[in-house]
Amino acid sequence: MRIMVMAGTSDATALIKRLRDLNDEIYILATTVTSFGAEIARSAGADEVIKKPLPTDELTLTIIKYNINILVDSTHPFAAEATRNAIQASKETGISYLRLERPPTKLPETSLIHQVTSFPEAAQLAKKISNGRILHLAGVSTIHYLTEVIDADQILARVLPNPYSVKKSLETGLPGENIIAMQGTFTPEFNQALMMEYGAKLVVTKDSGEVGGTPSKIEAALELGIPVIVVLRPEVSDL
Repeated sequence: MRIMVMAGTSDATALIKRLRDLNDEIYILATTVTSFGAEIARSAGADEVIKKPLPTDELTLTIIKYNINILVDSTHPFAAEATRNAIQASKETGISYLRLERPPTKLPETSLIHQVTSFPEAAQLAKKISNGRILHLAGVSTIHYLTEVIDADQILARVLPNPYSVKKSLETGLPGENIIAMQGTFTPEFNQALMMEYGAKLVVTKDSGEVGGTPSKIEAALELGIPVIVVLRPEVSDL
């Protein structure tokens, strides 16, 4: 059996390890878009890793080239375009498509939570309601939405502790002292301590599910009476 795992998440890493443990004869081709993701996929047991974005046509050619039987899409819930490409490539090649989907977060009913459907909307709302420092807990690739409309000195961002994430954060205009580089997930108590230490008055996050630590971030903020803007997952109609 030859399986392609669209990786780059902790879910994908766990899946690759599990497949390798189950059967050493399974060929595992992993795809990812970052060097960090590629390194993790290799260490988990992938036989080969492709490190670049794959639009539908390239994904289709890759499936054919490597004689893939099953495509497992374990990309992030917000990687909607990658999921659409995977579904289309699977249809065109006639192979099985499986989606490893994280359960969505059940959001508490409170006026402190503001649900939005995009990061531009989140940035505009943050600009409107913030009265102090904004703690961004939604991944390095979305910081720029805030810095495009809000003074970067007002924004704090927690990102992964690797050169790519720190460099990307600096490129958005964030001062170095506003970049918090650490690897989670974290407990509500830890998140509370962080919010208090940095004087956060607003939290911006996204629904990455329990694996992404979303419930813990929200719980911590609500305990401190801090408003939270939650970006909901994009919908993929073919799923």
